[in-house]
Amino acid sequence: MSDAVIPPALRPDDLGPDTSPVAYEVGGPDDAVAYVTLNRPDYRNAQNSVMTYSLDAAFRKAVDDAAVKVIVLRANGKHFSAGHDIGTPERDFDTYYENAATLHWDHTDTSGRSGTDMTADQRLARETEVYMGMCRRWRDMPKPVIAQVHGACIAGGLMLAWSADFIVASDDAFFSDPVARMGIPGVEYFAHAFVLGPRRAKEILFTGDRFTSAQALDWGMVNHVVPREELAAKVDAICERMVQMPMQGLFLSKKAVNICEDQMGMRNAMDSVFGWHHYAHAANAEQGDSLGGMDAKSMKSAGER
Repeated sequence: MSDAVIPPALRPDDLGPDTSPVAYEVGGPDDAVAYVTLNRPDYRNAQNSVMTYSLDAAFRKAVDDAAVKVIVLRANGKHFSAGHDIGTPERDFDTYYENAATLHWDHTDTSGRSGTDMTADQRLARETEVYMGMCRRWRDMPKPVIAQVHGACIAGGLMLAWSADFIVASDDAFFSDPVARMGIPGVEYFAHAFVLGPRRAKEILFTGDRFTSAQALDWGMVNHVVPREELAAKVDAICERMVQMPMQGLFLSKKAVNICEDQMGMRNAMDSVFGWHHYAHAANAEQGDSLGGMDAKSMKSAGER
């Protein structure tokens, strides 16, 4: 195994209000609200590994702080998140970080790798840890999480928002999961049929089209839509109501609803689709590129048609 690379931003005690790539601060009544902020605005908050592990550190810090009752996930810049990092200069898919979500082998071991792509087992190890594993870990946090979404929320951005307990969006927010263009059946945290319903899920996957926050509200995916300038105030007002509740009531209510969702089959369905997701990666890789020949620029261009 390669030497673990743990940048300072991955340690909870080092996260501050200006720390890149994730900022952390507390506020609200009695400092009972933790604000976790995606902070790669120059790259539309694309999620590289250091951002993912910094997010996990921030969430751990919030959970460990007895004064914090509610967590707000938000973003700096024009967009919430353009999804997984598949092309910025800071893409670090080949860097090993100590596993936090699952126990798996090192995906950065270069033995058996052809060209710049991973072997199937490496890709499975990485995505089990940093994609599906992390989102499941965050969904199960014992404290309520509000996703405060503005601008683009694309593919992996949906995974972040969907792992939250509910979503408050601005009227300029838009959403999509366009990865069928890669020959892949949706992002790894496949909650589509549960948060959108089966027919809307098929529509967004089959077309790759964007949908608006107004549509997301109508379809039941988001809880509230407000003008962009009122977004933070709306979220803060909800937090003020929630922090009045006892922590036990918040935790058990969250657990109860999550159990119902799992009993309806979400976790098992997600496991099944994750297998098909990796079949698609492997089939693509046989043709030379696990992403089906698409990159960040071509995905963005296709989505703007």
